[in-house]
Amino acid sequence: MAGPLIMTAAVRRIAVIGGGPGGLYAAALLKRLDPEREITVWERGAPDATFGFGVVLSDETLGGIAHADPAVHAALQDAFVRWDDIDIVHRGRTLTSGGHGFAALGRVALLRILHERCARLGVRLRFRAEAPPAAELAAAHDLVIAADGVHSRTRQTHADIFRPTVTTHRCRYIWLAADRAFDAFRFEIAETDHGVMQLHGYPYERSATAGRSTVIVEMREEVWRAAGFAGLDERASADRCAAVFADALGGRPLLSTAEVASVTSSTSTVSSASAASAASSRPAASPTPGAARASAWTAFRTVVTERWSHGRTVLIGDAAHTAHFSIGSGTKLAMEDALALAACLEEERDLPAALAAYERERRPVVASTQRAALASLRWFEELATHTGRPPRQFAFGLLTRSRRVTHGNLRLRDPGFTRSVEDEFGCPPGTPPMFTPLRLRALTLRNRVVVSPMDMYVARDGVPGDFHLVHLGSRALGGAGLVMTEMVCVSPEGRITPGCTGLYTREQGDAWRRVTDFVHASAPGTAIGVQLGHAGRKGSTRLMWEGMDEPLPTGNWPLVAASPLPYRPGVSQVPHQLDRRQLAELRERFAAAARRARRSGFDLLELHCAHGYLLSGFLSPLTNRRTDAYGGSPERRLRFPLEVFDAVRAQWPEDRPMTVRISATDWAPGGTTPEEAVGIARAFAEHGADAIDVSTGQVVADERPEFGRSYQTPYAELIRSTVSVPVIAVGAISSWDDVNSLILAGRADLCALGRPHLYDPHWTLHAAAEQGYSGPAVPWPAPYRAGSRPPPTGRTAAPGPRLAPR
Repeated sequence: MAGPLIMTAAVRRIAVIGGGPGGLYAAALLKRLDPEREITVWERGAPDATFGFGVVLSDETLGGIAHADPAVHAALQDAFVRWDDIDIVHRGRTLTSGGHGFAALGRVALLRILHERCARLGVRLRFRAEAPPAAELAAAHDLVIAADGVHSRTRQTHADIFRPTVTTHRCRYIWLAADRAFDAFRFEIAETDHGVMQLHGYPYERSATAGRSTVIVEMREEVWRAAGFAGLDERASADRCAAVFADALGGRPLLSTAEVASVTSSTSTVSSASAASAASSRPAASPTPGAARASAWTAFRTVVTERWSHGRTVLIGDAAHTAHFSIGSGTKLAMEDALALAACLEEERDLPAALAAYERERRPVVASTQRAALASLRWFEELATHTGRPPRQFAFGLLTRSRRVTHGNLRLRDPGFTRSVEDEFGCPPGTPPMFTPLRLRALTLRNRVVVSPMDMYVARDGVPGDFHLVHLGSRALGGAGLVMTEMVCVSPEGRITPGCTGLYTREQGDAWRRVTDFVHASAPGTAIGVQLGHAGRKGSTRLMWEGMDEPLPTGNWPLVAASPLPYRPGVSQVPHQLDRRQLAELRERFAAAARRARRSGFDLLELHCAHGYLLSGFLSPLTNRRTDAYGGSPERRLRFPLEVFDAVRAQWPEDRPMTVRISATDWAPGGTTPEEAVGIARAFAEHGADAIDVSTGQVVADERPEFGRSYQTPYAELIRSTVSVPVIAVGAISSWDDVNSLILAGRADLCALGRPHLYDPHWTLHAAAEQGYSGPAVPWPAPYRAGSRPPPTGRTAAPGPRLAPR
């Protein structure tokens, strides 16, 4: 497949596999940049073959097209349907959010524009022609662009090189068309006897007398089967979907792929040059107009590839990566790939450098888009858990599902809509959602910001010192509603490192009392909570900055765990499996620590059952291999953590809240599933937990987290929606806009932030100042009030001219 590498200046013969928008646009750009190039596009379908019906492009993509090829941009502008609104229809009610700005056109129209542009430039288009294998093309061409889609033969043939990961998701969907142009991007929810179904629709053709819209109907696999769609062909499926969403369609039918093709083929034209090229190509079967296919339903597949190029061959578009249609990104990504590839080929000194530059430029953008698409996809997968929310909160949650659209974005786009969501939520006038109070038992938190537990590793013999007083005291003065200690260990052997704090001696309890007294006296209204835990198999390690999770070089203490499995095989100490007597002793250790925490004056207690520490080790099937009553089924794995919870709750004052931190996924095969996480949360709630602090991972050393903005919040949202218990969201929540968005959407009740509070101890005060809020949820300490406004800055520009001569 590779062949000898060549200088970019000599990239004259180019083969493009796949005649979709990405492949055609790449061919047109490269030919326009160098008319001497010989470029051939192989497309196995007919010139007007289509799927997906309509294509949505962003202003960002259009800006790049305008700069790279004004002729294509002008043709697109003439074909676009534009609109601003999103309609969300749920339980007979339509809520509209405006100011979004969309541009769409028919896929056939887009292909026609690109066909004509390629033909004018002299690109050879071979329709109804199966491309030779990429390796064969590479032997005769300087560059092979594989734009052969989600089922890419190039990627599959050379999977050992490109190393793809393909994930099939839980919903079935079908692309159809409506013979009318919707007025807005439309999301409609149907709650049927078989389960929840959703319609995604948007216009792509509009005229004085006619119009057309893309309609995608999607539902969970089990709903699809229960509704009988598995036994229906495409025509029957379209009829059934039209009946379900009759109101949205105004009683009109839905058109299948073949029916849309039969209508558009008569109006689709290709230039004479490309038509002649197509006529000389090898013929292939095309659908008979009006024919019904066995089934057009499919499950979305997310494609991620470790490499995008090898030798002379490069992947673009869906061949390299896919992103769920609910954020409208497939064609956009493919055309942006084409633009970046063409630019890099012009800018770099040789082909290897150009392909490396292309991948460097595009990978971060694609990764970010895929994270947003996965968040959107998963929100729709769990749609049934959201439908019971208040109508405006439901709509706001749908609009912000990808985490790219936020409370701040929507407030700019449609302030009236956003205000109506805030009013429904209960925000007092002028109060951002994050500054609304929350009551847990007798404790009222004045705002929704939590300083997350963060291990400091500076204690001596478990005793918190001046550092802890200043660290926690400064964050309490900084305006957060709740400040949490680091994990406070219930025994010397339960420490992670020699620098970890404890609550197993009177001296430690007295030292903690010094901290809580300061918070209550100097930051009245701020609550301070303690997190109790035991390191289990992750203990007896070095301080974080000396080697995280590395065993101590000397002075190790013995470890205990649910099962005798080391955290890092071959590196970590092998723990002892706890027997019944030792389990009883540990329960009492937790209970004794809770008594000391009560006397130390803490307002809230959290039990740490996450991150692979002792209690988490019982919950995960990856770390609990016991065969007794404390291992096996999820219920048995829960037994000891629940016993500890009950023992602690019995010692903790009835009027003070108690929360539990869990790892909702292990980010590893065979680990805790989302369904098991819901079961764990439900069990703790039934035993009296007032909120669940939903974290993830750190249970096994070989985990593979899906890092990204607010990446753990979908698990918090699932638990909140399913168990109906307040939740604390954590994980890469970095801005006050994120906090407002998560709270208002009902994804979380509290947001815990760690690193932002290390960067800025007064993060919450500054968030209030930046939003112009000065109410009771974030009072500035009297000595700090002079700093409640940003300090003035120096002038950087002279006044402009004000008077013109007569």
